[in-house]
Amino acid sequence: MPRLRRYRSSDRESRDSHDRYRRSRRGRRRCRCRSRSRSRSSDRRHRNQSYHLMSRRNNYCLHATFDYRRSEDRGISYRSRKSSRRKHKRRRHRSRSNSPSSSRSRHNTRRPKNAEDDNEGHLIYRNGGWLQERYEITSTLGEGTFGKVVQCIDHRRGGLRVALKIIKNVEKYREAAWLEINVLEKINEKDPDNKFHCVQMYDWFDYHGHICISFELLGQSTFDFLKDNNYVPYPIHQVKHMAYQTCHAVNFLHNSKLTHTDLKPENILFVNSDYDIVYNVEKKRDERVIKNTPTRVVDFGSATFDHEYHSTIVSTRHYRAPEVLLELGWSQPCDVWSIGCIIFEYYLGFTLFQTRDNREHLAMMERILGPVPARMIRKTRKKKYFYRGRLDWDENSSAGRYVRENCKPLKRYKLADTEEHCQLFDLIEGMLEYEPSKRMTLVAALRHPFFDPLKTDPKHTKPWDTNRNISR
Repeated sequence: MPRLRRYRSSDRESRDSHDRYRRSRRGRRRCRCRSRSRSRSSDRRHRNQSYHLMSRRNNYCLHATFDYRRSEDRGISYRSRKSSRRKHKRRRHRSRSNSPSSSRSRHNTRRPKNAEDDNEGHLIYRNGGWLQERYEITSTLGEGTFGKVVQCIDHRRGGLRVALKIIKNVEKYREAAWLEINVLEKINEKDPDNKFHCVQMYDWFDYHGHICISFELLGQSTFDFLKDNNYVPYPIHQVKHMAYQTCHAVNFLHNSKLTHTDLKPENILFVNSDYDIVYNVEKKRDERVIKNTPTRVVDFGSATFDHEYHSTIVSTRHYRAPEVLLELGWSQPCDVWSIGCIIFEYYLGFTLFQTRDNREHLAMMERILGPVPARMIRKTRKKKYFYRGRLDWDENSSAGRYVRENCKPLKRYKLADTEEHCQLFDLIEGMLEYEPSKRMTLVAALRHPFFDPLKTDPKHTKPWDTNRNISR
């Protein structure tokens, strides 16, 4: 028999107090449980409402042009407001789906025992491993802040080798991946024959929180090839073909009401980066010469539609337009500026604006292109960079001497005074116009005399229709 607690008669008030204390404590515990439950419900409602608002914004962005995700893959219409919570639940718990027809079925997404993430959110995998009972991993192609890119054999495409981008299991990178998928699906819809030199997406899926995107397998980036070749510049005829393809690809994006915002040599890849070895007698060394110059524009994670919110700062530093530096607002012309910097880098093998500081960046621009227009100085919020209508820059400082010694007027960078080289620098000069409204458009760039040989050479003849309206 359990031992009972005994109280003396003189302790009755204490005993009663103790009973009241125990009852009140039980009551508080119940309240805490209920409040935790309410808090969790409130959190769920808040997350669902946040996702619902984001879903409405995404639907509004492109509902007039195309559906972001195939309804048969998602198993749900993204235009239904009432189903937003259901969508949220399916996205977070995709492995619970029982649809036999879905490519993201329960059987395919069941997490194997050895599937886990590292401390940074990367999926831990091994060569020879499989994903979705379809993709056999053969090697790692690269790694970045977003995740990793692996080479795979796609056994549902007859053993085709593909590049699979595996996004980290981190919320901000997942959201960026959804945005990239939206853009890639629009590109696939508008360019089913892959004529506009943008990378082609084959498929995508969610693997236990890792968004995975399957692409055509490409070669090295134009930057990596340059780096591996000791920064030996590309021959001018190759610069011509590479620049033309990039202008054509980005013009296609602009006609689709998109701005890439992160154009740079790292994001332009060769379709095939095989090369020949040629001995340079003057430099007494072997050099690589790329065999074929077809390229693709990649990395649409930062691409922005015209009607979407435009963040203040875009582009990688060296390819950033002056209107972005001065926070004057930006649109499609910022891509044209980036292309001008890229063409210069292909031609000479080094970056035009090699800096990490805004003030020094503006000083380099003035040294190479002339003074910043007065209108831009008046309108900018970055008044700290200017004094009495001029750039506040000490030319006698160490930074000032560096700019003076390493930068010179644009046309003095020409390697030859032939017509072809002069045409190239006329093109670059038009692309590096300070004022976005006066900057050369890509339609005008594609008609520039520098590219005329490509239009008459049968080897490069393609249906370049620069006026085609693809926005609808």
